[in-house]
Amino acid sequence: MKIICFGVRDVEKPIFEKVNEKFGFEMTLLPELLTHDNVEVTKGHDAVLLRANCAADKVNLEKMKSYGIEYMFTRTVGTNHIDVEAAKELGFKLAYVPFYSPNAVSELAFSMGLGMLRNVIYMYDKMDKKDFTVDSNMFAKEVRLSTIGIIGTGRIGFEAAKAWKGMGAKVIGYDPYPNPNAEGVIEYTTLEDLISKSDLISLHTPYIKGQNDHMINKELLSKAQDGLVIVNAARGELINHQDLYDALVSGKVRQVALDTLENEGQVFFKKHDGALPNDVYEKLYNLKPRVLFTPHIGSFTDEAVKNMVETSFENLKEYSTTGDCKNKI
Repeated sequence: MKIICFGVRDVEKPIFEKVNEKFGFEMTLLPELLTHDNVEVTKGHDAVLLRANCAADKVNLEKMKSYGIEYMFTRTVGTNHIDVEAAKELGFKLAYVPFYSPNAVSELAFSMGLGMLRNVIYMYDKMDKKDFTVDSNMFAKEVRLSTIGIIGTGRIGFEAAKAWKGMGAKVIGYDPYPNPNAEGVIEYTTLEDLISKSDLISLHTPYIKGQNDHMINKELLSKAQDGLVIVNAARGELINHQDLYDALVSGKVRQVALDTLENEGQVFFKKHDGALPNDVYEKLYNLKPRVLFTPHIGSFTDEAVKNMVETSFENLKEYSTTGDCKNKI
């Protein structure tokens, strides 16, 4: 069985090779993401393994189908980079990774949030200018006296909530499906109540197209306290970034950390010599250090990558031996 894997970074290769010892697949590991320009490299393979921001649209799917590819997998929870309807019509066998180490994303979200509450990013920016004076922007409210709002309290959100709770914060949460394990950690409330009471909100909800697009928007932000901190390590589509920019300018939002963006392939995974190719992201960038971009690295840890690869290879083994898969899309 030949599988081609896109977006495999150098530090991930040993993990792929170690996991594959028990599967014996013939692997092609590429650092590039799947694009319209490199789709021909999939020829001669039985399966394709994608990561976020790979272009598995109808054009590429039709080409890969013509190459005889049968299996189309993603090593992510999200599947919005795949035209699932077209893939099913073409007869691909599809599968995803329903979960991986929840600590990976929650650790990043917590560390970014704590860094912003204690103004570490701001102080690093001053140090970069050899400015070691103390000013009012360094003044901080202690975490144990703060209210942290967690939007989405599944595996990842719950781990983030426990981290904040361990620091002594009051943790409130919003989720249409409350976590039964959250008693004593999260106090559930409405989204409007959460935004109005929180010093920081951390997004951990999946993006469901047509249901929670731009859930963080002008109307909701108007209900927040002045000086809100926002962390998004979920999906960029959850935020209206123009409304976010306006809230930063007005002071309604003080700082924001973004590990995901809408149409993030425009900005992430490449180096830019001039302005960013998106006006609102360029405007947000120019508000640094109040704004922090990280290039979708929430799952970029040893354990998370191992989980993703193991589940993906199990998906291929299960499909190829039984004709079905418990993680099918």
